[in-house]
Amino acid sequence: MPTNKAEKIILGIDPGTNVMGYGLLRVVGNKAKMEAMGVIDLRKMTDPYLRLGYISERVTSIIESYLPDEMAIEAPFFGKNVQSMLKLGRAQGVAIAAAIRHDVPIHEYAPLKIKMAITGQGQASKEQVAGMLQRMLHLDEKDMPDFMDATDALAAAYCHFLQIGRPETGARHYNGWKDFVVKNKQVVSKASQPMVKTTRTHKIP
Repeated sequence: MPTNKAEKIILGIDPGTNVMGYGLLRVVGNKAKMEAMGVIDLRKMTDPYLRLGYISERVTSIIESYLPDEMAIEAPFFGKNVQSMLKLGRAQGVAIAAAIRHDVPIHEYAPLKIKMAITGQGQASKEQVAGMLQRMLHLDEKDMPDFMDATDALAAAYCHFLQIGRPETGARHYNGWKDFVVKNKQVVSKASQPMVKTTRTHKIP
């Protein structure tokens, strides 16, 4: 981890089962700049479990390469297709597990929250989010990725950057595996995972 307390790296993740985006911000004081962004392309992999393994491998590699201080991840969008929701939830969970294994604190933001933070509009399009990030971070056209999953991930990181120091974030925070299980007891129970004994959950500010 960076030794300079005034500097930190925020890793943003946009979960996906075909293409997963990632973006990294370097924060110095109250200023942020894009460190890197890209995608994990899973489209050529047909086995869903091999996809999960590859997500774990790539997210782990990104964490070990950039040593982020925190991770901001977009929460799954709950649509009508239950199977798609389950697949997306698994992909998100694998990314979260990779961060937990490296003791990286996790902050989960709803898509609406991220869009509001970046554009001021909860229904903003991917193009609008990307365009606003390009202006705010002074990105050249050559820096803009082909897949907007990458800019969505960078948006998650920038959303968290905007929340730093604010008492109300609207995010869910996890400081370790036990904390994750406690705050997601219903999900973990449905997945038949081992439960962590606890008497109460802590309310998130």
